[in-house]
Amino acid sequence: MRKIDKKEADAYFRARVILITSCLAIGFIVSYLVVFLAESLLNFSFNGFPLSYYMGAQGAVITFILLLFANAIISDKLDAKFGLAKKTNQEMDTGNTLNQ
Repeated sequence: MRKIDKKEADAYFRARVILITSCLAIGFIVSYLVVFLAESLLNFSFNGFPLSYYMGAQGAVITFILLLFANAIISDKLDAKFGLAKKTNQEMDTGNTLNQ
């Protein structure tokens, strides 16, 4: 694994913390905040169901799955941006080792 300087490592850590905090905030909103605001969300409907019912039954689960995919994609892009991405199988087939 290549070594990076402290400034670059701090920037990477800050980006990761922002990503994780954003995912946790969105998860909190769709799981807990919807329950607290259920009565006021009865006025809105989605697919013919009240929004609070839909978010409790399906919306939160779908949101969590989308968050997992978004987190994986953004994490891969961050790793590539800071030069921490894993080498692909094709690059490894050339005889190079991972610890260069």
